[in-house]
Amino acid sequence: MGICVTDSFASLVLGISWALCLTAPVHVIAAESASSVQRQVWLDLETSAREAEDSIRATGRSNDVDDRVDAFRVSGRGHKRLVAQFVAPATGEFTFYAAGCPCTLSLALEPNHAHDQRLIDREQPLPPDLFNDAARQRGRPTRLEAGKAYYIEAWFAPGPGTVAWQGPTSDAPTVLGPANLHPATPEDFPGAMQPALSRRAINRYWGDRAKSTSEAAFKPHGPLTTWYRRPADQWESALPLGNGHLGAMIFGGVADERIQLNEQTLWDGFPIDADNPLAKANLQPIRDLIFAGKYGEARALSERTQVGVPRGVLPYQSLGELWMEMPGVGDASGYFRELDLSTATARVQYTRSGVEYTREVFISAPANVLVVRLTANRPGAIDLKATLRRENDATCAAVIGDTRSILLQGQINRKGANGAQRGMAFATQLTAVADGGTTSASPDGVLTIERADSLTLYLSGATTYPGTHAVAESIATATLLPTQSTDEPAAACAKTVAAAIEQPLDALKARHVEDFKRYFDRVRLELAGSDATLRAIPTDERLKRLRISGGGTDPELAALYFQFGRYLLICSSRPGGLPANLQGLWAWQMNPPWNADFHTNINVQMNYWPAETTNLPELHGPLFDMMGLMSVSGARTAKDMYGARGWVVHHLSDPWGRTAPADSAVGVWPMGAAWLARHVWEHFEFTGDRAFLSDRGWPLMRGAARFIIDFLVEAPAGSPVAGKLVTVPSMSPEHDFRTPQGAFILTYGSTMDLEIVRELLENCVRATKTLGVDADFGAECQGTLDRLAPLQISKATGRLQEWIEDYEDSDPHHRHVSHLFALYPGSAIGPRVDAAMAEAARKVLERRGDGGTGWSMGWKVNFWARMHDGDHALLMLGNLLSNGTLPNLFDTHPPFQIDGNFGGCAAVAEMLLQSQVRTPDEGFEIELLPALPSAWPSGSVSGLRARGGVTVDVAWRDGKLTAAALRPDHDGPLHARLGDRTWTFDGKAGQATRVTP
Repeated sequence: MGICVTDSFASLVLGISWALCLTAPVHVIAAESASSVQRQVWLDLETSAREAEDSIRATGRSNDVDDRVDAFRVSGRGHKRLVAQFVAPATGEFTFYAAGCPCTLSLALEPNHAHDQRLIDREQPLPPDLFNDAARQRGRPTRLEAGKAYYIEAWFAPGPGTVAWQGPTSDAPTVLGPANLHPATPEDFPGAMQPALSRRAINRYWGDRAKSTSEAAFKPHGPLTTWYRRPADQWESALPLGNGHLGAMIFGGVADERIQLNEQTLWDGFPIDADNPLAKANLQPIRDLIFAGKYGEARALSERTQVGVPRGVLPYQSLGELWMEMPGVGDASGYFRELDLSTATARVQYTRSGVEYTREVFISAPANVLVVRLTANRPGAIDLKATLRRENDATCAAVIGDTRSILLQGQINRKGANGAQRGMAFATQLTAVADGGTTSASPDGVLTIERADSLTLYLSGATTYPGTHAVAESIATATLLPTQSTDEPAAACAKTVAAAIEQPLDALKARHVEDFKRYFDRVRLELAGSDATLRAIPTDERLKRLRISGGGTDPELAALYFQFGRYLLICSSRPGGLPANLQGLWAWQMNPPWNADFHTNINVQMNYWPAETTNLPELHGPLFDMMGLMSVSGARTAKDMYGARGWVVHHLSDPWGRTAPADSAVGVWPMGAAWLARHVWEHFEFTGDRAFLSDRGWPLMRGAARFIIDFLVEAPAGSPVAGKLVTVPSMSPEHDFRTPQGAFILTYGSTMDLEIVRELLENCVRATKTLGVDADFGAECQGTLDRLAPLQISKATGRLQEWIEDYEDSDPHHRHVSHLFALYPGSAIGPRVDAAMAEAARKVLERRGDGGTGWSMGWKVNFWARMHDGDHALLMLGNLLSNGTLPNLFDTHPPFQIDGNFGGCAAVAEMLLQSQVRTPDEGFEIELLPALPSAWPSGSVSGLRARGGVTVDVAWRDGKLTAAALRPDHDGPLHARLGDRTWTFDGKAGQATRVTP
C-alpha cells in the first residue's frame, strides 16, 4: 500500500538532500486512489488486485478491469508502468529514482512525447534514509526549463518497489492512468488519432481511426504463425520483419498504417580512442586498494582513471517511418494480421465498405528491399497517401524526375573535435508501382495513389557505414575513415529499388522465400499436448491465458517461441552484416534503451547461443567479423590501459570498435574478449572447420588468452587462494557484494572470471594440439591453468560462491547469475562432470529464484536444462513466456531487448539435446532428451546440431524415446546417451546412424 509522505518526512528528505547534490524537493507518486495521486506519496508496486480495481474505477477507467489489473497483483506477475506529466515551475535539475526492482525511464518534452530514454544506473548509492536497502537506481540528471511541460514513463520489472523524483516539478503532478495501473494507449497522447499524415509525434504508440472486428472462426494460415485480431496500438505489438540489413515493424492499421524502419548500420558516432590515459599508471594502486579491502576507494579511483573518455557510447538509431493513410468511410470487419515465420511474410486482411483488402509485406535478402503488396477484390478500390518520417536529421521530398518515388535523406549531426561533420549519412527511398489509377509525388514527400486496382511499394535503405573491416583498418593505421559522399546512400537506394522493380513480383517473392527457407527449414519441432482450443485464439490472448494460469503448459506455444527465436536470428544476423545488437535490429528511437549496443557481459553472446545448436552456423559470422574489429581496437586498449599483450573488450562495444570501459566502474570488466573467444571455438566444435579455426578462430583466441595471461596476478597472503593467479580488478557483472563497510562491486578473482579464464585457456591448449601450432604458447596456457585459483563452495551455505571470499550478496535474486557460467554456456559444471559442484550450483539456482528480467529467465531455463531437470526448465520457460514476453513475442527486460528470445530458443534445444560432455577419445557424448519435461509427453525434432559435427533427429512418445538418427559430417566414433544407457557407433559421413531404445 502507499504511505502518505508527511511534512516531517518531507523535512527529512530536504535535510538529506545535500547527499544527493540536489536541493529541490522530492516528489513520490503513488497508486492508491484518485485522491492520493495528487499528493506526495510512495508508489507501492505490490498494490493488491482490490486496490488496483478500486483505483481504476475511481478514475472512470472500469473497462477490462481484470485484464488491466492482473499484471499488478501481489504475485508480481507482469511488468508495470508509471505514466505522469507535469509542468516545471522553475529551471533546474531533475533526477528520477527507483528502488526494489529494475526500471527504465523515458522523459520527454510535451507535446511531442519524443522519448529520451534515460536509463537507471543501479550503481549510484542513495541514502538509506530515503530508500530501503534495495535502493540502487538513479536516473541520469536532466535539466528542465521553467514553464515547459514534461512527460514521464517508467517501466518496472516484476516485483515490489518504489519510485520518486527530485527536481523542479509541481507539488501536484498529474498522473495518467492512474499511476501504473493500466497500460497507456494511443488515446493518452495528443494527435495519435488524427489521420496518419497529419501526425507529428513519433513514439511507441499508434492509433488507427478505424475500428476493427474479427471473425471468431478465423484460423492462422499455418502452425508457425503469430496472429492477432486487431492492429497493433504500440510498437511492442507490431510484427517484426528483417533480412539482416533492413528491419521493419508492421502495425497493420486499417485507416492508418505504420511501418517503422531500421537499417542495421545506422549508428551515431565514429571511431574514437576512448582509452583513459590515466589507466595504466593507476592499475597497480587500484589493485593494492582492492587487496587491502578498501573497495570503495578502489572504485572511486577506478571511476576517475579507468572509465573511458568519453564515458559512454552513442546509440543505434531508427532509419525512419513509413506512414500511410487510407481514405474512405466505415470500420473494418473480418480483420486479422499475422506473421508467417516459415516464409518471413506479414499479412493484414479486412473488409471495409464492402471491399476485401489484403496487404502483404516481406523483406527480401537477395534484393535487399522491403515490399508491400496491396490488393483488393474490387477494381479501382485502392487509395492511399504515404510519406516517410524521421524524428530528426532528415527531410523527405519527391525524387526529381520521378512521379512515383519519394526519398528520406539525412545525416546524423555529429561533429568531430575540429568541428567537422562526421555523422553517418543515410537514405531510404519509397517507390510505388500501381496497376491502374494514378500516382503522384508532391514536393514535400507525399505519395498519392488513387483508384488503383493493386499496388506494390518498394523500399530500400542505405548508409555510409564502411564495414567492420574498413573501421578496423582505420584504427590499425591511425587514419580517418575515407570521406564518403552524403549522396551515396540515395544513389544506392535508387539502384536497389530499380533492380527490384525489374524483376517479376512473383519471382522476387519466390527468391525471398527460397532464401529464407534455406535457413529456417533446417529444424522442425513438434510438441504435442496443447489444448485444441488454444490453437483457435490469437497469440496475444494465448500468452495472456498462460499468465492467468501461472505459467501453465502450452507445448505448441513453446515450439512456436523456439522457432520465433530462430526466425529473429535469421532476420537480424546475416553474413556480411553487423551482429544482432541488444534489440536485434529493431528500434524506433533515436536513443534506444542501453543504446541498443553490443553488451558483451552476456547479452551479445546470448544472442548467438542458438546459432550452432539450432543449425544456423553461418549466422555466427557477423559476430566473428565484429570480433575482428574489436581485436584491433582491443589490442590498443590492452596496451594503453594494462600494458598487456593481446586484446581486451570491456562490458560493451559498438560498430566503431569501442573496447574501453564505459558508463562507470561497472564497465571495468575486462572479460569480454575472453568470453567472446569461446564462440569461435564452439563454432569449430560444431562444424569441425579447421580452415576457419586456423585462419580466423585461433588468432582471436590466442589474442584473448595473451591478454588474460598478462592480466592475472598472484593473490596475496591472507587470501583464501594466496599464491594462486586471480583477476583484479574483478567483479560479478552488475552485482554488489556486502561487507560491514557497505556495498561494493570491485574485488578480485570473481568466480565468473575464473570460469571464463579456465575455459579459454583449456580451449587454447586444445587448439594448439588440434592445429599443431604454437606449442610454446600452449605450454604457457597450461602453466597458467596449473596456477589458477580454484572455485569456492561456501562452508556456510553449500552454494558455489559468487566471489573468492564468501561475501553476502546485495540482491539474492539478482538478474545476473554470473557465477554459473561454467554450468551454461560453459561445460565445467554439470551432473555428469562433478556431482558436488553441480549440487552447489543447484543451491545457487534455488537461492536466486524463478523470477527475473526476461533475458535472465531465458538463462535460467538453460541452467535447469543442464541440471537435467526438465520440469523445472519448463517452469522457467513458462515464467519467461508469462512474465518476460511482449504481445508480439519479443522478450522484455523490460523494456524490449532481444537476448531473452535467443536464450529461450537455445534452452528448448538444450532440453532435447546436449553434447557438452567430452569422452575419453576427445569426442562428445550426444545426450538424447536430457531434460524432457513431463508436460511434453510426445513430440519430435529434426535438424538439431551436436558438437562433433552431427545432425540429430529425435522422436518420443509417452515420455520415452521411440527413435533417433545421428548424421555426422565426418567419419569417426559416435557416442550417444539416453539416461543411463550409452552407445558407441562407427559413424560415416553423411550416413544416418539409428538409435533405438
